[in-house]
Amino acid sequence: MTDPGARAAAERAGRELEDASALEILGWAAETFQEQFCVTSSMEDAVVAHLAARVRPGVDVVFLDTGYHFPETLGTRDAVAAVMDVNVITLAPPRTVAEQDAELGPALHDRDPDRCCALRKVEPLRRGLAGYRAWATGLRRDESPTRAGTPVVGWDERRGKVKIAPIARWTQRDVDAYVAEHGVLTNPLLDDGYASVGCAPCTRRVAAGEDARAGRWAGRGKTECGLHG
Repeated sequence: MTDPGARAAAERAGRELEDASALEILGWAAETFQEQFCVTSSMEDAVVAHLAARVRPGVDVVFLDTGYHFPETLGTRDAVAAVMDVNVITLAPPRTVAEQDAELGPALHDRDPDRCCALRKVEPLRRGLAGYRAWATGLRRDESPTRAGTPVVGWDERRGKVKIAPIARWTQRDVDAYVAEHGVLTNPLLDDGYASVGCAPCTRRVAAGEDARAGRWAGRGKTECGLHG
């Protein structure tokens, strides 16, 4: 269902906030949408959650537990919930991994990764975002060619919501500097050769010179799970 007021606000804010700081972008979102605004996090790091908590303490942080996460990712989620002024909400698919395997066969992620992502990520997030008008993500333009055009504020046509990317203009160096300055929690796998952390069966370490998304679905010609498509 289209939200005409939110769509117009997103289009205007995308132009007006292009050169604004991440805190200013998130401040606009929090003021505009109040409790109908949330942050989503893969728990690769807690940078956007930390930024959002500075402008809206207790902000909802939505995490998708696909059933395939590394233990380090779940540990990062638990640590964020314990030490940061945020409200972590964990979403899960309607089927467990075992139930999915019984119904569709084992290792769907190897046979049909797009369908696996749709079932374990895209659909659960659609349901989980139903009560919000706006959501923030940690997408950055420098991560891959598919993300180079990411607006700082845009319209999520598929879900009919405002989508905020407050650090879209940041580089990895900016992220690292913010983490160091504020002591922000990060996933331990980032110090073990992983540049982008997703589900364990579909994520590998990256080699020197590869872009940050090269370790996701390696060899499959797939670089996105569909959440941001």
